[in-house]
Amino acid sequence: MRPTAIALTLLAAVLHATWNALLRSSSDRLWSVTAMSFATSLAALPFALLLPLPLTPSWSYLAISAVLQVAYIILLAHAYRSGELAQVYPVVRGSVPLLVTIGGLVFAGQRVGPAGLLGIALISLGIVSLAFGRMRAQATTLALGLLTALLVASYVTADGIGVRLSGNPQSYAAWIFLMYGALLTVTFLLLRGGMTMRPRASETVKAMAGGFMSFASYGSIIAVLAVSKLGPVSALRETSIVFAALIGHFLLGERLTRRRILVCLAITLGAVCIAFAA
Repeated sequence: MRPTAIALTLLAAVLHATWNALLRSSSDRLWSVTAMSFATSLAALPFALLLPLPLTPSWSYLAISAVLQVAYIILLAHAYRSGELAQVYPVVRGSVPLLVTIGGLVFAGQRVGPAGLLGIALISLGIVSLAFGRMRAQATTLALGLLTALLVASYVTADGIGVRLSGNPQSYAAWIFLMYGALLTVTFLLLRGGMTMRPRASETVKAMAGGFMSFASYGSIIAVLAVSKLGPVSALRETSIVFAALIGHFLLGERLTRRRILVCLAITLGAVCIAFAA
């Protein structure tokens, strides 16, 4: 990978971990994640207006992806109610390549080599170890994290098909943000009956900043994927697990024990093995 691509991928990893930390620190996570979607929609709107519409065959995948992303983000908000950033984030991020690999083996008969098997073992052991010890995660937290990861893997798969049918990846990405933002807002209104936003309130500023970080993170990865191979990019991207643990410690006051560091490193290394084995 070129130095610029490496820098952009690491930037995307830091931004992704940071907006998750902002969500974790919020007092009303469902409200915050909905406010974040306003920022991503605002950032995506100029691209949706200026770029040509995605081709017709891709719209069904756009809709499926938007629905799955709303379900994922609601589950993520609930997971952060019962677990710390350094508990939930590794489970969600590390489990995605694990689930995709297992899905490929079960449903497509894709064989897993030694590196892939090592990656599966490291991620599985890392996740299981989070259930033990003095600072163990609750069973509910682990279950929500794994279910969230399953939804991420599902919408990534839908996007992987849809973007190839769209005729314009940038336009596809912009419309994903717009559809997801609209659907999440409707979902929030159905659940809460209304939404109040004070533009100058600290929670609003924090949520909007998180939304722009999410958009910038996704944009950075798209830029890198245009010039780099998927495997190395995916592997480097998973360093966000380590960044999340550090952010959780320094900004959220979470304990960064030796065991927790080893778990994060094991899950990260497992994701790297799977990415390079793909």
